[in-house]
Amino acid sequence: MAPAPSPAYSSVTLDVNGDKHTLTVDHRTTLLDALRERLDLTGTKKGCDQGQCGACTVLLDGHRAVACLQLAVAAEGRAITTVEGLADGERLHPAQQAFLDLDGYQCGYCTPGQICSAVAMIEEHAAGWPSAVTDDIRPEAGPPPLTADEIRERMSGNLCRCGAYVSIVRAVARAAAVRAESTPTTVSTRTERAPA
Repeated sequence: MAPAPSPAYSSVTLDVNGDKHTLTVDHRTTLLDALRERLDLTGTKKGCDQGQCGACTVLLDGHRAVACLQLAVAAEGRAITTVEGLADGERLHPAQQAFLDLDGYQCGYCTPGQICSAVAMIEEHAAGWPSAVTDDIRPEAGPPPLTADEIRERMSGNLCRCGAYVSIVRAVARAAAVRAESTPTTVSTRTERAPA
């Protein structure tokens, strides 16, 4: 019986929260495992490890991604933001502050993924991306009102085992309002989409 082939390894440089980290990883290493086990960034949680719960959501070039389904080698050259990278020094990101102020968590396990998803979701909404519950999907209609139904649909990839959804919706709405107050309005064409 022939011995099993040894796994292939590569050296990758990951840009995480603005810092570059060079690692030698097995090609099968997920971004989630690289972040948690190699870089000690444990804010990103391992939930289902199958891309279904959203606990490991991070931002790749500003777009949502479940880190358990993303290979570390495929993330090279992309800007990776974890929950640890959202704050500006001691000043929390508006989404982090809203989750804190409005009790958008109970056990807190899903919270980092919820917050990262909320940050990207708010930008997607502001860019005019429709959701499954958006009434008027014409590009000239601009962003739809960010109702509770819109927030629930747009955040549906992030599960909360404790059931803190009412507070999560309130926190996302507050973070979106803070973003709207601090950003000049522009007309959206809804043409830019997340990379496939």
